[in-house]
Amino acid sequence: MDYSKKIISAQDAVKLVKSGDMIVTGMAGAEGRDFLSNLHTVAKDVSNVTVTNCLPMSDQQFLTDEYKESFHIDGWFYSPTLRKAHKNGNCSFIPNHLHLAGTKRLAHVHTNIYVGSASMPDKHGYVSLSISNTYEKQVIEDADMVILEINPNFPYTYGDLELSLDEVDYLIESNYMPPVLPEGDFNEKDEKIGQFIAEHIQDGACLQLGIGGIPNAVAASLTHKKDLGVHTEMMTTGLMKLAKMGVITGKKKQMQKGKMICTFAMGTAELYEFLDHNPAVNILNGAYVNDPYIIGLNDNMVSINTTLEVDLTGQCASESIGTMQFSGTGGQSDTATGAQNSKNGKSFIALYSTAMIKDPITGERVEQSKIVPFLKPGAIVSLSRNDVDHIVTEYGVAALKGTNVNERVDRLISIAHPKFREDLYRQAKELGII
Repeated sequence: MDYSKKIISAQDAVKLVKSGDMIVTGMAGAEGRDFLSNLHTVAKDVSNVTVTNCLPMSDQQFLTDEYKESFHIDGWFYSPTLRKAHKNGNCSFIPNHLHLAGTKRLAHVHTNIYVGSASMPDKHGYVSLSISNTYEKQVIEDADMVILEINPNFPYTYGDLELSLDEVDYLIESNYMPPVLPEGDFNEKDEKIGQFIAEHIQDGACLQLGIGGIPNAVAASLTHKKDLGVHTEMMTTGLMKLAKMGVITGKKKQMQKGKMICTFAMGTAELYEFLDHNPAVNILNGAYVNDPYIIGLNDNMVSINTTLEVDLTGQCASESIGTMQFSGTGGQSDTATGAQNSKNGKSFIALYSTAMIKDPITGERVEQSKIVPFLKPGAIVSLSRNDVDHIVTEYGVAALKGTNVNERVDRLISIAHPKFREDLYRQAKELGII
């Protein structure tokens, strides 16, 4: 198919933006980086333009304080880029469970422009949205205008994210690399937590793993398992390695047997190469993948997520530090509750027992427990105590399902750092928690 008539430069593409427009861009590595890097150039010609994004990986000039009269940013999941923009006063968080992020947003506002990355067109006149379909396909169907940045460095992936060029208004020819998450080493704490969780994962289990040292350590602890499956929000380098080793086969799955299911992917260059034209991986709509009901249809589902702080009743503050928005709920509640809908399913929330926190008076960093009598004032509860299953630190696993508050206090303190346990008991009694 000759698509040359659809080609437009990024500089000309941003001139299509009008005052009051609602622009949505792809999640994480799927953002339209060339378009966004030029957006600030039309600031003097527009006002009240809203850009909605999720976990953006690039730091764009339009996000800065200089352009806040022209552009506002709404984010489904904060990254360092959005935390910085929030301080400028031109960024606001959209509370959401990820599987409903697109659905609820579209019920609230109409999309004027969708812009995101994509693979190069194939011989049939189709592109793939490549590394994310969390909400992208939904938004494209709603948008007045669709602009895709076709890029030879992005993998052509399968699922329900293929798109005919007839559905695309403009194409920008791009050549940047997908964002790389270094595989990274995991520390001793990560390794202990990974081993604790791995002991609870049986052969044939179906996995959901997140991002960071702890999930990497879990993956590294599973190399001796057999016939694991994948139904995960994020496709990671660790999962890819298990697949290459033959640990992941998907033979025991009830849904999409033999397929690795995800809604977006981010990792190393090796991961992107693995994804390219690989029918073993399906990237499906996040409204489906992260639906707790759908997650529960696979037996032996295991969900592994992380948190920032847990109180003695099991409330998990995973996205804010007090009132400061740090990240987002993302799929934590989706996958944690979905796994517990599964036959023999399990959910794990992991964290280090302590963190070094700056003392507001002295300015020095002091060690504080991350298992606390009560959450910081204003902290957002990402996972309700009603929905928590297992909490894990480097000191062990606290199984909380069905327990009363007294039992929870005992079990959570048993996996707190030993130096804080006595004081946690004292405060629990003084506050009337027990």
